[in-house]
Amino acid sequence: MRTLLMAFIGATLLSGCQTASDALTTDTTPPVVSGPAASAIAADMASRLAEQIGPAGTTTIKMENDNSEFATALEAALKGWGYTVITGGKARKDSKPVELAYAMDGIDGQVLARLTTPSIAIGRAYTLTGSGATPASPLSIMQRD
Repeated sequence: MRTLLMAFIGATLLSGCQTASDALTTDTTPPVVSGPAASAIAADMASRLAEQIGPAGTTTIKMENDNSEFATALEAALKGWGYTVITGGKARKDSKPVELAYAMDGIDGQVLARLTTPSIAIGRAYTLTGSGATPASPLSIMQRD
């Protein structure tokens, strides 16, 4: 009986520690990112990716083009760094392009941008501003074997 009473008191005390108001909120619809914000995020992420995947002269990047502002801005930013970018087409037979996937998600009023290749994934949160976007977190890098 005493053990049951102690378990009940412990459960009651622990249940007070749980609150729903501090939980992260996610939206099922992708965030709407305007042209200047998409360009700012794409430029930052492309420069960080360039630091990780190798020299532009010897690396070809293949990505799907969904005609979103971010996809267009990312393609332009990668080309600005000197990479050959293939969108939705086939690569030459003598080259093996790096497959690049990208995603943007809204969370707690910010935008989380992610770029993923078979060997590395990078991500960063951004706060949207009237003139673009500013980084709201440090760069997250995950290397894969």
